Amino acid sequence: MKNDARRRSGPKGRRVDPRARHEIAVLLGAAPRRRDLLIEHLHRIQDRYGRLSAAHLAALAEAMRLSQTEVYEVATFYHHFDVLRDGEAAPPALTVRVCDSLSCALAGSEALLEKLPGTLGKDVRVLRAPCVGRCESAPVAVVGQNPVRNASATSIEKAIKAGLTRCAVDPYLDFDAYRKKGGYKLIADCLAGKRTREEITKIMEDSALRGMGGAGFPAGRKWRIVAAEPAPRLLAVNIDEGEPGTFKDRWYLERDPHRFLEGMLVAAWCAGVGEIYIYLRDEYAGCRAILGNEIRKLKRRPPCALPPIHLRRGAGAYICGEESAMIESIEGKRGMPRLRPPYVAQVGLFGYPTLEHNLETVYWVREIVEKGAAWFAAQGRNGRKGLRSFSVSGRVKKPGMHLAPAGITAKELIAEYCGGMLDGHQFYGYLPGGASGGILPASLGDVPLDFDTLQPHGGLIGSAAVVVLSDRDRAADAARNLMRFFRDESCGQCTPCRAGTAKAHALMEAKHWNQSLLGELSQAMMDASICGLGQAAPNPALTVMKYFPQEVG
Repeated sequence: MKNDARRRSGPKGRRVDPRARHEIAVLLGAAPRRRDLLIEHLHRIQDRYGRLSAAHLAALAEAMRLSQTEVYEVATFYHHFDVLRDGEAAPPALTVRVCDSLSCALAGSEALLEKLPGTLGKDVRVLRAPCVGRCESAPVAVVGQNPVRNASATSIEKAIKAGLTRCAVDPYLDFDAYRKKGGYKLIADCLAGKRTREEITKIMEDSALRGMGGAGFPAGRKWRIVAAEPAPRLLAVNIDEGEPGTFKDRWYLERDPHRFLEGMLVAAWCAGVGEIYIYLRDEYAGCRAILGNEIRKLKRRPPCALPPIHLRRGAGAYICGEESAMIESIEGKRGMPRLRPPYVAQVGLFGYPTLEHNLETVYWVREIVEKGAAWFAAQGRNGRKGLRSFSVSGRVKKPGMHLAPAGITAKELIAEYCGGMLDGHQFYGYLPGGASGGILPASLGDVPLDFDTLQPHGGLIGSAAVVVLSDRDRAADAARNLMRFFRDESCGQCTPCRAGTAKAHALMEAKHWNQSLLGELSQAMMDASICGLGQAAPNPALTVMKYFPQEVG
């Protein structure tokens, strides 16, 4: 280096703007600057300023003692963070997100997306959004954080003019009402020594309750596995139900949140868990308000000793429904699935053994214990056991969350719970388990809907999101919509999924599908993808080629 060369007056990289440093300091206040709170702090900035500027990201990195690269890569991973590059104009103050997933597409969301920009003008940003978890009210648009059900251009305009940009909360069973109905007696009895861990765990095993998030692993057995691991142990509750067609967890949270919370506490006690993390998808602003309020009430007037309970906010990433990706997100990282083994029950959140559960699974705990394992096991139909919460949408008269016997068939579900098909529509096909569950024809409408019954036909029950198609729909169009969703939601970590979903979608855009190549590509994705997204993404295409060959040439 020449002697007269200028020396740097500070470290390489972006300098922190003093004003941004002050704004971040004021915004964070006394909040801890721990690494696992990075996403929470990014939400604070976005909520306050409507965007994430480069200056604020640099100041946040300094405050949290992280590299700017770490902060930037996390901020840009999630859909709901608006990261501004240098010189880039800030987005309009108001954003309207229109769901374009299958149920909303069937209800006319594409026409709505075409019309809204011209109707709302330049002061409102209109974006496509993946499933927002309100499929029973399709099409759905979210004005700010306010979901507009059965949306039209007129209803969206009215919401904007009225300033309705926050999610309203309907009446629900709050802490006091839940206590009056015997709430929290079960967990209090457990901690008082009136019930034993072995007794409760055995009840769950005998009930045949399985994980309701999609995998279907027996709940009681999972408790035993985690309890056998060395302490400390953690519990992570997954309420990131981003699967198109799924809204059951939201339905329960909006009505009886403490039944879920008590079941969660019982599960934690049985597995010897010392700390609990609840991961809630960002689309559920109303549920976040409910849970925040009710957890505060629970902590102020605890019916018994409580473990630490943390409510964490997702940021718009379907992949975080996968258990290890959710754990990465809780730790403040990009939601990228981990390679297994080790499994999360052994090495999970923060490296500790972790019990991971879906909301609905623990929601059933209190009722099963009170009514007995035999009661729950006897509820099934067609040789199956238990109850299932079916999220039903599409061409039926009564879409919604329908609690029905496990093993009910699609035809029975439509006729007995959904009021039949819409007038003028004939049953043509259905998705038994959301986007990942494949598309089956009406001729298979007598197959019991449950774990293990659909695999021989190429389908999966998953989280029991049933989307009903009629003779006015094309299964190939539905499969194309689903593959686009998988392409957009792939985390990009592994090539089979990242490149495979994009290539599959391109092949499916053709009028006549190259079925040989699509089949070969699907097999590679199923064999080599790291997680369930890439492994299950081919299911819609494969089932359409098998059962609807007339549509794909």
